[in-house]
Amino acid sequence: MTGFRPLSSGLRALQPAAFGADPSGERLARIRRSPHFKDGVFQNPGGPTSIRPSASMIQFAKVYFDKDERPLRVPEGTVPVHPTAVADLAKPPATGLRLTWMGHSSVLAEIDGHRVLFDPVWGDRCSPFPFAGPKRLHPAPLPLAALGPVDVVVISHDHYDHLDLPTIRALAGTDTVFAVPLGVGAHLEHWGVSPDRLRELDWHETAKVGGITLTATPARHFCGRGLRNTQHTLWASWVVAGDEHRIYHSGDTGYFEGFKEIGAEHGPFDATMIQIGAYSDFWPDIHMTPEEGMRAHLDLQGGRPHGVMMPIHWATFNLATHPWAEPGEGTLAAGHAAGAPLALPRPGEPFEPTGETVPAEPWWRGVARTPRGGRPAVTEPSIEPSAEPSVAPVGEVPADTGRDIPGDRAEGSGAQETVPAG
Repeated sequence: MTGFRPLSSGLRALQPAAFGADPSGERLARIRRSPHFKDGVFQNPGGPTSIRPSASMIQFAKVYFDKDERPLRVPEGTVPVHPTAVADLAKPPATGLRLTWMGHSSVLAEIDGHRVLFDPVWGDRCSPFPFAGPKRLHPAPLPLAALGPVDVVVISHDHYDHLDLPTIRALAGTDTVFAVPLGVGAHLEHWGVSPDRLRELDWHETAKVGGITLTATPARHFCGRGLRNTQHTLWASWVVAGDEHRIYHSGDTGYFEGFKEIGAEHGPFDATMIQIGAYSDFWPDIHMTPEEGMRAHLDLQGGRPHGVMMPIHWATFNLATHPWAEPGEGTLAAGHAAGAPLALPRPGEPFEPTGETVPAEPWWRGVARTPRGGRPAVTEPSIEPSAEPSVAPVGEVPADTGRDIPGDRAEGSGAQETVPAG
């Protein structure tokens, strides 16, 4: 891919609104100026990345549609959604930091008096069409309107299971600010978000909203929503720092050495939210296994099991060939082996990472089919838990890094999504 050609007016008229918008004007010029944009596309850290199944589609289809394996990819019973999320969220967090996993990669983070909503997906399907595509395996823990005011909505990239048209349109009618990777703002403007509420960042750029700092950090993934994958919208992980706490959201990513650099520059973190689902041998470059996710968490924490790791990007949609419960089991085993504290909340269950207790029970076992061969073995820790504090003392939060662009505006990008959907 060496260039970008917009759709003809006829094709543009036929595409659904969920495809979003193509880059143009100053936004497109800014994309082309990015140091991470080369030969007409955004480049991944760590070298070339395969975004399509590594085997033939026939081989992939044989695995995906295998009649014996398919039942394992969905829960056997009803996923237990936390029943009192609305009442629980009405009380402020005692420690100043609270996370509520809403399913998949959607997380409400209450941090030092601010409310940040990551990758909100309240739609029934992660698809451009309401009648097709991966459907939710459990309901949203609470209605979007019951969530209350949100200061910042953070989007990691423009795939359908992270950027949901119905959800964005509902949030467009509020006062929230949207922090998005470079190019993604075009979709939001197309769907009714005012340009003055966009903070559109390249990797290593920062934006301040109230008393928190948001930094877009590298990830190893790809983009796309429309008829073609033009790689004209960026993907990112995110660091959010308040006066006393710091958190990290991985978005979607394959494992790469850059986690160590992110940790050295911005960490350690009170909590990391790490993608550990929808992985496959067919696309090893763009999604992490649970073991890789734990390795990323440790990299982000300077090699020691500081903070709490919460697994995300699993349990809500069936997007790969692994059993439904395998990401949870794998994370449990990897965390125990590393001696790293885990948070394993049910969807909608708020918890405080720096509080006395965090949810740690394998709740999924009550509704998951046991995989043939049993669950992964849990081994003894290979790293002793650190007695050091998980974050720097108050007042020692690192200074802002990157270029602060609190009001960058432009128009932006659309592209084709390929397997996998996440």
